[in-house]
Amino acid sequence: MKLVICAGPATTGKTSVLRHVIKKLLERGHRPAFLKLDIQFAEEDELITREFAIPTRKVYSGELCPDHCLVIVLKDSMVWGQKTGSDVLLVETAGLCLRCSPYVEDGLGVIVLEATSGMNLPLKVGPMLTLADVAVVTKVDRVSQAEREVFRARIQDVAPAVRIREANALYGIGLGPLVDTILATPDIGDTTLLRGSPPAGSCTICTGAREIGQTSHFGRAKTFDNGLTYEGAR
Repeated sequence: MKLVICAGPATTGKTSVLRHVIKKLLERGHRPAFLKLDIQFAEEDELITREFAIPTRKVYSGELCPDHCLVIVLKDSMVWGQKTGSDVLLVETAGLCLRCSPYVEDGLGVIVLEATSGMNLPLKVGPMLTLADVAVVTKVDRVSQAEREVFRARIQDVAPAVRIREANALYGIGLGPLVDTILATPDIGDTTLLRGSPPAGSCTICTGAREIGQTSHFGRAKTFDNGLTYEGAR
């Protein structure tokens, strides 16, 4: 089974891209499954079930960071996908932390960005872009050619090796090469590792402390003058 993890900011068209990918995979005789990971509400799995009748699941991260949640549940989701007899598992994640990579070494990492979101967006999304394999740029018909070129250049500034695919996610135009890339991806093994290095350390904020101010917390801490420090237990 192949594993594809699709991340990106909200409203970029991730689900629309994956709907067309699923349609093209089915047309080629493949057996995709779909997992949706979001924070507190999602209906994409239900819509895809009704449209394509493929195995789907969803997981809510709730109080957890969605990247953290994905790392925890991904192994079980891979086992579930294999039990359904699927040969491609498509995972759509909210991926809102912007510090962690949502991708794993054995899978294909896809980020979906919209060209209308501002020329500097590629500079702001961190490992979600820099550690991706493919960047799908949607809504290219809503910006000028000059803006499209600047947006592509910004992507290449931070992720020189990423493959850029411009697409119309509404009609699925330009997504054929993405499907080819998915099918050329090796199958996942029995074990896999998170791609890249997670953020260093944990902190009391991540574990639920609500007080504000540096003196109320320990672990890795950022100071107001942009320093990085470690505060020991109190």
